[in-house]
Amino acid sequence: MEWLAIVVGVFVALLLLLYLIEALRRQPTPPTELHWAPGVPIEYVEVNGIRLRYVVTGQGPTLVLLHTLRTQLDNFRKVIGELSKDFQVYAFDLPGHGYSDIPEEEYTPEFFAKSVRGFLETLDVTDGTIVGESIGGALGLLLAAEHNPRVRKVIAINSYDYGRGRGITRGSLFSKLIFALTNIPVVGGMVWRMRWYGAFATIIKGSVHDDASLPQGLVRKMREVGNRRNHYRAFMSLIAHFPKWEELRSVYGSIEIPVLMVYGEHDWSYTPKRESNRDAIPGAVLESVPGAGHLLSLDTPEATIRAVRELAG
Repeated sequence: MEWLAIVVGVFVALLLLLYLIEALRRQPTPPTELHWAPGVPIEYVEVNGIRLRYVVTGQGPTLVLLHTLRTQLDNFRKVIGELSKDFQVYAFDLPGHGYSDIPEEEYTPEFFAKSVRGFLETLDVTDGTIVGESIGGALGLLLAAEHNPRVRKVIAINSYDYGRGRGITRGSLFSKLIFALTNIPVVGGMVWRMRWYGAFATIIKGSVHDDASLPQGLVRKMREVGNRRNHYRAFMSLIAHFPKWEELRSVYGSIEIPVLMVYGEHDWSYTPKRESNRDAIPGAVLESVPGAGHLLSLDTPEATIRAVRELAG
């Protein structure tokens, strides 16, 4: 049994080393401006005791952009400038993402929905169109099903409400392996504490159809955000509650406002689920975008802009 003692000893030593690295890891400095939109000020607002980073720009009908899991408002960098010519555009980092606070909470769909409701109320957003990608799309549909009086239309892009919330594992074999390890007690935490840049980049690249659509430096910036203290814990909580995203589909039949469902041709969802969502939502329209993956606003930003102008203009 000597070999077993050695293995256990090495495992414990590695675990302690990772905790030490976590404690000593240099914290990223929140940017004071968006280098891709230097004229747009970065602002913060407190919602339900949580400080959220957001931007607002443009004039016209109101849009609220909700990003995907493990990204941030910069995910919309290719569309905000153009949309702001015709709309007043809000975009913010969900809790535990970007440079918003990372509270000690269970990162369930309801927790995120509460933050979106609070954001709309605190900034007095009215007659807004929710434009959400991935979990952002599912959140928009949830608020619509609740008949939120501040939401008048929803554009759900690659809504993340299928496969027991594990659609991200369809991005690549590497993603499937990483998220399988996440389910193993202790090991899962070790995986995400390591924060290998190559591993993170591989997962993100599995979210687009064309690697070249990822702006230079964006992946590295998003990976740096993961160095924030307790960020890995928040993401682990989000993963633990993955199945609850699919459960949101049970309320879609209550939606009474216009809904446009947009899917990238190569999104992780399968066609039957897409059509099932359309059929569940009264009057919903379904569109497919050729040459696009899960991060559609990065892959084919022109399609996102066109969809918004069609429904919200």
